[in-house]
Amino acid sequence: MASASATRAPIFARARTAAPAAAERVAATRGFRGGGGCRTFEARGFGGHRRRATTPRAAAIDRDRESGGDSKTRGDVSARAIAEPTKEDRANDDVCPSSLQGILRCKSGELTKILCANRGEIAVRVFRAGTELGMRTVAIFSEADRLATHRYKADESYCVGVGETPVGAYLGYEDIIKTALENGVQAIHPGYGFLSENADFARRCEEEGLTFIGPRSETIAQMGDKVIAKRLAKECDLPLVPGTDEATDDFAEAEAFAETFGFPIMLKAAMGGGGRGMRIVRTMNDLKEGFTRASSEALGAFGDGRMFLERYVEAPRHIEVQILADAHGNVVHLAERDCSVQRRHQKVVELAPAAELSDELRKTLHDDAVRLAKHVDYRNAGTVEFMVDKEGRHYFLEVNPRIQEVTGIDLVQSQILIAGGATLAEIGIASQEDVVVQGFAMQCRITTEDPQLNFAPDFGKVEVYRPPGGMGVRLDGEVVVGSRVSPNYDSLLVKLTCKEKNFHGVVQKMYRALSEFRVRGVKTNIPFLLNVLQSETFLSGDFATDFIDSTPSLFELDVGSDDMTKLLTYLGEVAVNGAKHPGAVGPAPIVEEPTPPVPSTPSPPRGFKQILDEAGPAGFAKAVRDHEGLLIMDTTWRDAHQSCLATRMRTRDILAAAPYTAEALASAYSLEMWGGATFDVSLRFLHECPWRRLESLREAVPNIPFQMLLRGANAVGYTSYADNVVDAFVKEARIAGVDVFRVFDSLNYLDNLKFGIDSVRNANGVVEATVCYTGDVANPSKEKYSLEYYVHLTEQLVAHGIDVLAIKDMAGLLKPRAATMLVGALREKFPDLPIHVHTHDTAGTGVASMLAAAEAGADVVDVCTDAMAGLTSQPSIGALIGSTQGTSLDTGLDMPKILTLNNYWEQTRGLYSPFESGIKSGSADVYVHEMPGGQYTNLKFQAFSNGLGSEWDKIKAAYATANRVLGDIVKVTPSSKVVGDLAQFLVANDLDEVSVVENAETLSFPTSVVEYFQGYIGQPAGGFPEPLRSRVLKGKDNGYTTRPGSEIPDQDLTELRDGIMRKHASKLITWRDTLSAAMYPTVFDDYVRKLNLHGPLTTLPTKAFLVGLEIDEECEVELRAGVKASIKLKAIGELLPSGTRDVFFEMNGIPRVVEIEDKTDDGATKKTLLASRERSDPADIGSVGAPMAGEVVEVLVTSGEIVEAGAPLVVLSAMKMETTVSAPCDGPIRHVGVVAGDGCRAGDLLVAIKADGV
Repeated sequence: MASASATRAPIFARARTAAPAAAERVAATRGFRGGGGCRTFEARGFGGHRRRATTPRAAAIDRDRESGGDSKTRGDVSARAIAEPTKEDRANDDVCPSSLQGILRCKSGELTKILCANRGEIAVRVFRAGTELGMRTVAIFSEADRLATHRYKADESYCVGVGETPVGAYLGYEDIIKTALENGVQAIHPGYGFLSENADFARRCEEEGLTFIGPRSETIAQMGDKVIAKRLAKECDLPLVPGTDEATDDFAEAEAFAETFGFPIMLKAAMGGGGRGMRIVRTMNDLKEGFTRASSEALGAFGDGRMFLERYVEAPRHIEVQILADAHGNVVHLAERDCSVQRRHQKVVELAPAAELSDELRKTLHDDAVRLAKHVDYRNAGTVEFMVDKEGRHYFLEVNPRIQEVTGIDLVQSQILIAGGATLAEIGIASQEDVVVQGFAMQCRITTEDPQLNFAPDFGKVEVYRPPGGMGVRLDGEVVVGSRVSPNYDSLLVKLTCKEKNFHGVVQKMYRALSEFRVRGVKTNIPFLLNVLQSETFLSGDFATDFIDSTPSLFELDVGSDDMTKLLTYLGEVAVNGAKHPGAVGPAPIVEEPTPPVPSTPSPPRGFKQILDEAGPAGFAKAVRDHEGLLIMDTTWRDAHQSCLATRMRTRDILAAAPYTAEALASAYSLEMWGGATFDVSLRFLHECPWRRLESLREAVPNIPFQMLLRGANAVGYTSYADNVVDAFVKEARIAGVDVFRVFDSLNYLDNLKFGIDSVRNANGVVEATVCYTGDVANPSKEKYSLEYYVHLTEQLVAHGIDVLAIKDMAGLLKPRAATMLVGALREKFPDLPIHVHTHDTAGTGVASMLAAAEAGADVVDVCTDAMAGLTSQPSIGALIGSTQGTSLDTGLDMPKILTLNNYWEQTRGLYSPFESGIKSGSADVYVHEMPGGQYTNLKFQAFSNGLGSEWDKIKAAYATANRVLGDIVKVTPSSKVVGDLAQFLVANDLDEVSVVENAETLSFPTSVVEYFQGYIGQPAGGFPEPLRSRVLKGKDNGYTTRPGSEIPDQDLTELRDGIMRKHASKLITWRDTLSAAMYPTVFDDYVRKLNLHGPLTTLPTKAFLVGLEIDEECEVELRAGVKASIKLKAIGELLPSGTRDVFFEMNGIPRVVEIEDKTDDGATKKTLLASRERSDPADIGSVGAPMAGEVVEVLVTSGEIVEAGAPLVVLSAMKMETTVSAPCDGPIRHVGVVAGDGCRAGDLLVAIKADGV
């Protein structure tokens, strides 16, 4: 007999040769261009809105945007969220490698979304492989695994097996399949263990049309049945160990086998693997106990307690051959690996290729494995296992679908591609010659076991986790600091793989990597593995499965002693210093977030949105006019909460009710939900992107038209803008989801109205031209705004071309009789024109006025949910529905559904108690001061904020005075702001109607008042009052005498965008961000800074956002679909000498600590005791702080010097390492806070730069 080492095979380290021709063939024959044949590109801006051009229609919209939007057909523009394309974005979408997504998807076949029916390390491997192939990945987790890391490595994750045991949850394949089908999964990877060798699971996947990433169910059944597997191996002339032909759970049969063949005997679970259900029995006395224990273990792990018995081969080597097969009969082997270093029949160390193996035996093992795979028509990846005894004879053990490779080919990706239909040639393996061994690879399984206690499993929290790295070092696992090792599952922590040119080189690298590894909090087998690598037996390469048991010296151990971060910082800031929300003067909320109602059907009914999309604006207007009964527009999503709650309603709470709203209000004319104050407040106070609000709500409500307030030439701002800015804004709003544009001008200035109408018309939106109502057409003494005035203005609007007419009564001045007169006159004059009436219920006559308007011929009236109706808001929807039921004006709305929706809003309003206006009842004095409803709430807050709360009655009277002084103007934003600012100015300076005019030349009027007289917002009816205008503008620019936009030069939006990018050192500024900055430059800058400092605050629950968390209070943050994080406030530390406090959280169960400056009096007092340096401001990009504690070696800039982003500023030294701190943005140096030799702490101010940009 020849020695196993006599003819040792040489191992060549050659570069693996791919099969480029095959890769070209797959691209050519399949035409892969990314998923369904179209490239996908995604970019995100500060607000999280996205651009996705994934269909020819989307591409057409992009081309329309690029060409200036001159669509011939107004129905061609769909409400989608698309950011302004860059030059790179305009690249040919049909070319596969034109984007990263295209490169990924071009080789991945038709599968686009996969689920891994497993946990831990293998689940993470599957997700990584899927992501690299451009696929979406889905995780499942048991209730016990709700904080497991693997679920957060996937794009989505879902709990399965609720109520089952921790292991049972992963064995319940029906629930897993149901989860996959419900979430659009196309393929399931079983991983290893659990269901990976369950033929019934594979069969059920096949029946449900899910691709099972593994062998066919028939193959799994055959190979899982030890009898059939042995028979098939015998048919291929593979050598077998003597053993039973049938599995049994009868001890008598086991006893008979032992009497026939003798000892030792191996007991093996019929359906098992991975060492479970296996025992070695050496005497008859031990047989019964061993059989009982092994059978019980197999029953618990695999649901089948039957056992096979084999004659045990003493101290063999365990050699496995990895095979890879496609569905066309092509099979290759990926060489062998030596898995002989085992404990309890579970692999501890694997080596590929096997050392000390003869060429002849190596080839025989490869050939046998391939022959058997072809014989059983094996598909996908698998392992053929053999034993090699001391005489060099080999025996077939089993075939399983595991993928424990260490040879260099990504088997998981290969599995996915083959499951998707690819041939071996198409994945780069045209023949066996394409598989080339490259040096040696070794894999160690790091487990949470204590070798000194017979490898007893340990569990708990991973307090420290510092893994190794470097060339040729790979980690497969899911561990992070704070991870909890569960007693419910396998003790595997991570797989560590190293690769080198030869055997001793890979041993050396593995030893270094293990020595570098640091894990604290749980015991591991790392010290044991280090001993293994130092063993002479191991280093010889001649070891067998008895190596560990026969080497006691191995046990002589030398045991040595974000956005989420930003959110935690925000919550820590609130916990230490309290909430700082302007306007939050009311009591803190005491209610929890309500559960939103659930619609009765998955898809909402057809609505006016579909009519608009199909028939265009003209067809939409005709359908409105032809409609039987009264239509409503619900203002709950905008004007109602503006009037009641200072416009503080967050997208989160609106979006929660959106699906039910789509059902309950399916027949509504529209939902008012955007524009006006919501744009400003979203950025300024809610730290939300208003574009993202529009986009997300549009996705949730596809059937009801969305309406926004467009302030004509003022867009959504308080001043006039260049025409190109307004046009670009309107066009983007239409694309993002706005359907109906209520175009108004705060002064009813016709030129501004015409411009807004033209802008909407060019964007293919519904033009709802608006006449703003003031005065009283039923009162003959009020002559300026008479019935004739409104009819004549409407004539001019109709002549310019509009779809719908709106009457906008911002102050609630439209009394029932006036409504009858005004609407009646307009209906008579314009019988085919849809009329829409808006009012506020400040005086309590809102419902009566809307009923009067409807009876006079109005088609649409504005209402809102009862929970926010009345007072300065809109009339009650419930009251209107009840009042019209059974009449010709019946709205057709379902009252029970409306009331269900109202219950949600009633509870939600409780979350916003800090912003309640305090108004207890309606007030008829609105007929005197004529203050708009929304402004009434906001102005009252402003008055209290400015220390004028006690003067509120005077301010209301002064409002009427200011209106008269300004010429009795229409009062709608922004003109109403002018009146409000002047009213507060009059009270603060103790001025009346006469003295303000007399002293105008010496007074410093509010900017809004000066700009009003300069014509920035247009020309008022009847002109500006003199001599007040001349006196206010004495020595100042007289401003505009025509429409301001016609005289304002176009703004270079590309230059603006570039400036913002420089200013905020970000390339993520989108087209929509640019438009936001054009509307509100300063507000947008602050929004970006807050976003950089505190992260996506929109993900926080409302109560946590407004008032923070109580100690031990927990909240859940949903970062995206299927991805959630749990945050719990644990403690607030004591005040430190630095004036800071440590705030302790648990995030996903992992301890996290953030340091917060105490800005209270206690903190200020503490800090005065120290000679502390000026601290940097994290919210200011130009405030450059020290990245670490250290000493200043050199200062490279001086005050006044202009620097560019990336320029070196200061050199710091710490721990004998020098670090150069660079400029984060362009701009001049305002201040240098250090000199050479200074010591500093992390966060100390080094240099202050005035950020350049806008």
